[in-house]
Amino acid sequence: MSYRIAYSDPAKAGRAALSEAARKALDAGVAAVARDPYGCSSHAVGGDRNRRDAAIGSIAIIRYEVSPSVVTFTVLRVVGL
Repeated sequence: MSYRIAYSDPAKAGRAALSEAARKALDAGVAAVARDPYGCSSHAVGGDRNRRDAAIGSIAIIRYEVSPSVVTFTVLRVVGL
């Protein structure tokens, strides 16, 4: 099962700042994390199991929130590397 992917406005801006090739790699990485949001070498932030950070290759670090009750994965922040 894959979670529906949503982006906050700051995450959209971070994604838009990447090159086209980096955006494609980011999208593929985010899709992989959405299939396993508690895995993929992610870690919980501040003790909250549903708020997590993950590295997307050497492209970016994302902070995201998992909403299991509505099967949604929201990217809160994208920081390009």
